Amino acid sequence: MPDAPAAAVGRRSLPVAIVVALRPRQWLKNVLVFAAPLAAGSLFEPDVLVPSLVAFVAFCLMSSATYLINDVRDVEADRAHPTKCRRPIAAGDLAPAIAIAIAAILAIGSLALSLAVSMSLFGVVLAYAAFTLAYSLLLKHEPVIELALLSMGFLLRAVAGGAAADLPISPWFLIVAAFGSLFMAAGKRFSELARSQADDDAEAGAPRRRSLAGYTTTYLRFVWGTAAAVTITAYCLWAFEVGLADSSFPWSQWSVLPFVLAILRYAVDVDRGEAEAPEEVVLHDRALQALGLAWLVLFGLGALGV
Repeated sequence: MPDAPAAAVGRRSLPVAIVVALRPRQWLKNVLVFAAPLAAGSLFEPDVLVPSLVAFVAFCLMSSATYLINDVRDVEADRAHPTKCRRPIAAGDLAPAIAIAIAAILAIGSLALSLAVSMSLFGVVLAYAAFTLAYSLLLKHEPVIELALLSMGFLLRAVAGGAAADLPISPWFLIVAAFGSLFMAAGKRFSELARSQADDDAEAGAPRRRSLAGYTTTYLRFVWGTAAAVTITAYCLWAFEVGLADSSFPWSQWSVLPFVLAILRYAVDVDRGEAEAPEEVVLHDRALQALGLAWLVLFGLGALGV
């Protein structure tokens, strides 16, 4: 019955329901906005850091707005799902009308913030909203198309910091960001499909994401494997290009080691079917966090020319 999941979860107060519906844990994805300024070696310059922080906030607001709209759109399907039924809108803790009103306020605030920084950032945030809404409202059930739209969400975050600070973006950065985004998106879908097949969710009464019917695990493994290979190759070339800057030590070249190991470590989670939520993988995998920190230090020192 549709109301059973909501009753089982228990009622939340309206403020708590709103906060949960905004999915603040997923704001971790928006840290990608600092990628381009970091790559340019300019992240800690005040005229770069401040607009980058504004870009981060703008993406947090806009992403939460799109999560609300997506949850309103999928409320009936979520109520039949064993875990998504706990989402505030599906559980009946947050009325759809209130959710849409909050989404509109957040979206307007996000666009106003980005426009106050630059037209370039405004364009990136607007494109993110357009792609995400197209995904949520029209194309989320179309195989490959939805994969491209999911990847675009990661890619637009990665270029937002550069757009905010008016920094030139290296072609190598774009290749790494694009194929890295595809790697994460395909890995997410692979994990969902592998887990749904293993758990036999369809027979258990939990509807499978409709787009998964258009994929096989072998196809998705091919996509994320190819994307990972291109990402690693492009990063190696990019790291050696950055390493041409004057530096006391080849920091950028050495950053290849933790970068490749981080990709391989994340691939372990994908292959196990445990990468449905990339932000959860990052938050709980200590080895991946250590590799990420090592990469950040080495590449940052190389980009700064230390």
